[in-house]
Amino acid sequence: MTILSLRNMTKDFGGLRAVNSLSLDIESGQILALIGPNGAGKSTAFNCIAGVYTPTAGTITFEGESINGCKPWDLCKKGLARTFQIVKPFASKSVLYNVTVGSFARTGKRDAAEEKALEVLEFLQFSDKKDVRAGNLTIADRKRLEIARALATGPKLLLLDEVMAGLRPAEVDDMVEIMKKLRDSGITIFVIEHIMRAIMAMSDRIVVIQFGRKIAEGTPKEIASDENVIKAYLGEDYAAA
Repeated sequence: MTILSLRNMTKDFGGLRAVNSLSLDIESGQILALIGPNGAGKSTAFNCIAGVYTPTAGTITFEGESINGCKPWDLCKKGLARTFQIVKPFASKSVLYNVTVGSFARTGKRDAAEEKALEVLEFLQFSDKKDVRAGNLTIADRKRLEIARALATGPKLLLLDEVMAGLRPAEVDDMVEIMKKLRDSGITIFVIEHIMRAIMAMSDRIVVIQFGRKIAEGTPKEIASDENVIKAYLGEDYAAA
């Protein structure tokens, strides 16, 4: 079943067209990656889907319902959550406090919100850090906390914006396993990422954009052998053997 559809989604900022007639579908239980050069329009596309921007043209459909112009907090209640490139936790508060804040999207009761937060931390194998101040976390753990806060809202679709940026290779591998675990739990994932070995390892399908327009879509193997993608973004190192 298709959980998210974009049809000719376009976003202009004055005379600049950041996203140009982008169309794609995401199936439930899938990891779909959105890749492309810096400035290609990836984060703008995410911001349109997440309700930060209203598209200039085109339609966004979530579970069969148009969400054009919906506000982020309303989308969160519908089951669409996202993370951000720049992680900004409540630095003076504990990990548990930060995740509990996300849980209030589903309940107004403190005990229930904290119980949900603890479940999320356990799922992410992060419960040993529940009492640590967020400001004292490593970069890798702050990224994990960002995911935990989003998961605490109970999403059906999770938009992840460069959650692996700044991580060491072993930390990237850990994050890939987390993504697969989330998918296997029934959460659909739409991810922007520049670390190509991670994208190739975890994605079911990949969409490539350049100058706001889609130039390719396919499996990791198909994308790695697409001449247009290699020239525009990947480089010869990712050419399929």
